[in-house]
Amino acid sequence: MTKPQKELLFLALGGSGEIGMNVNLYGCDGKWVMVDLGMTFADSGYPGIDLILPDLDFIEKRGEDLLGIVLTHGHEDHIGAVPYFAADLDVPLFATPFTAGLVRRKLEEAGLEKDVQLNIIPNEGSFDLGPFDFRYIPIAHSIAEGNAMLIDTPYGRIFHTGDWKLDDEPLLGVPATPEQLTAIGDEGILAMVCDSTNVFNENASGSEGDVRRNLMRVVEDIRTRVIVTTFASNAARLQTLGEVAVHAGRTLCVAGRSLHRMIENGRETGYFKDFPPTVDFEEAMKLPRDQVMIIATGGQGEARAALGRIAGDTHKIKLSAGDHVLFSSKQIPGNEIAIGRIQNQLAAKGVVMITERQEDIHVSGHPGKPELAQMYQWIRPEILVPVHGEIRHMKEQTRFGLKQGIEKAVFQQNGDVVRLAPGGPKILGQERTGRLVVDGDVIIPADGQTLNQRRKVAFNGAISVAIGLDSKGRISGQPVLKLLGVPLEDDEEDFLDEVGDAIHKAYPKPVGNIEKFNEDIRLLVRRRASEWTGKKPIVSVLVVEA
Repeated sequence: MTKPQKELLFLALGGSGEIGMNVNLYGCDGKWVMVDLGMTFADSGYPGIDLILPDLDFIEKRGEDLLGIVLTHGHEDHIGAVPYFAADLDVPLFATPFTAGLVRRKLEEAGLEKDVQLNIIPNEGSFDLGPFDFRYIPIAHSIAEGNAMLIDTPYGRIFHTGDWKLDDEPLLGVPATPEQLTAIGDEGILAMVCDSTNVFNENASGSEGDVRRNLMRVVEDIRTRVIVTTFASNAARLQTLGEVAVHAGRTLCVAGRSLHRMIENGRETGYFKDFPPTVDFEEAMKLPRDQVMIIATGGQGEARAALGRIAGDTHKIKLSAGDHVLFSSKQIPGNEIAIGRIQNQLAAKGVVMITERQEDIHVSGHPGKPELAQMYQWIRPEILVPVHGEIRHMKEQTRFGLKQGIEKAVFQQNGDVVRLAPGGPKILGQERTGRLVVDGDVIIPADGQTLNQRRKVAFNGAISVAIGLDSKGRISGQPVLKLLGVPLEDDEEDFLDEVGDAIHKAYPKPVGNIEKFNEDIRLLVRRRASEWTGKKPIVSVLVVEA
């Protein structure tokens, strides 16, 4: 594919077939716009890696046709990749004030604030980018200024939901009313590109107002120290927790840099006007246990986050038997083991834990089936395009939307080029997508040599072999082997002796071809290691010639 023609195209580079790392492209009349530029967090399949980024090779090769990047809201899976790509893409960013504040901090930390144009659009504001007209539509989510995007094009109007839910008591911001959403549907919507995360939930997600009341009730009955862990980006929950601390007569302490950034941004943009003052860790530990409440990051089991360090006794905040930890967050699939490890550490201390299973202290920011059905009725799109979900989520929303009376629905994954109009929906072809990882200070392919070798070393271990050759090319002395992660334990000396003897027997005469010698030794050592352990370690050979 070169340029979009007289047509309206949709292409996801991330977020379709996975939850997180949302990157969506719309194309028409030779130009592209990007909606969101997110990242995701690594799991155990990426040893040594914390952050995963989308591979933007497709649009990087067409950079002269990209008009801008439009951000729906401030969650990491929608803005987290901005500091890694925005300067190179060299196009303006567009965001409402709260989201722009978070992005500005990211750009400042990366030293890019002067290299990237960040345009702040008023709430419910509009702007044009070439053949695209954008309007922000406020919508309830778990962060301030969650927005849908109404995108006008010469070939039809798109309602891009972003992340959303329905909430009669959202606490932060004022979402569009049913009447306003119905009016948008009355104007005619070609396609609704829609969040699929909670499509398997038969019930609505619930209200932040209910969570506030339940947290107040639970905390006011506790007579020991309280820690509440939640997503740092859940601004509505942070506002609630400030109110809970005041209601319970507790002094508030905040543990986690990302929490401080979110609170600071909320105050600057006018959302956290009544957020109570906080104390540092030393002051918090001096207060009577029933007079302090701590908000901490780390509810997903992150070892280096505040809760993980508290559980492991490597933090200034300490817990005693009878203290309480409230998990005001959902357990993200894939984090069960990490969360369980921290909860076991807390349980060993005699800490009492309360999760959403015991009390209604968390609600999702994504729509269940009743909310999806209601939005379909208001917007009435001709075409449904599920995004923001794994394959099973998007397939289910495809089925559900058709069942609810939407005329057409298209299942697409990252890389599928979808023509929405004219004559759509139709998948025209497939473009390459992928993942990059942030490894230290370097960005590398997720499926490249570095990580593949690291995975092999993690599974099989490694052996380094150093062999000296004398002036005649004969092996001099005993080869030196260094084992790393190879399961020999008490048998290591016997293994080393056997391998050394085998190397001498294999090459009793002078070595001729060094490259062949190197490969022969590598295979010999790996074969012997496999016979001893059942593993096939990575073997590297260093030959030193006199």
